[in-house]
Amino acid sequence: MRAEFPDFRLGTVLATSFTATLTERQGEPVERIPVPERLVDWLAVYGLAVDSCTPAQLGLARELRESVHAAATAAATGSPLPASAVRVLNDHSTAGRAAAVLTPEGERQWHLTSASVEDALSVIAADAIGILSGERDGKLALCASPTCRAAFFDTSQSRTRKWCDMNTCGNRQKKARFHAKQRKSPTPAE
Repeated sequence: MRAEFPDFRLGTVLATSFTATLTERQGEPVERIPVPERLVDWLAVYGLAVDSCTPAQLGLARELRESVHAAATAAATGSPLPASAVRVLNDHSTAGRAAAVLTPEGERQWHLTSASVEDALSVIAADAIGILSGERDGKLALCASPTCRAAFFDTSQSRTRKWCDMNTCGNRQKKARFHAKQRKSPTPAE
């Protein structure tokens, strides 16, 4: 991965990890796939290697990302899914030619028929559809960080996770609470 770009926020759930390619949505947004080559890098990390990416395909990817985020946000808040987001998810899911294959270790892997961005996006859309339809065990939630508000898929046992990522948003919030508490506490007299 190229050093001049912000690090990816990697998660275990493909669709919500894809929405994390734009972070700090309620603060100063950080675009983690600013150029087509960066999308190629992100897809490779998730086992969806593609040959190349054009600016138009990057635009399609961002459209899908925002549709996944809008639908996940609606689901997390108990609101109706936006019709435009549902349409984009369905269009991308049906447009690609990807197949699930079983590895010798018994895990599912995706095989992209043409190694195209469209095939990779169809896998992401299908993953989002699986989450939004309730097929997967977990719960959609929004990060408690007021500047982040990222959608994430909570698979913790209690389904009460507050942060999209403990190493970023969770730690920032814990530090802020600690420093606020320190400022309020009187210092012991010497």
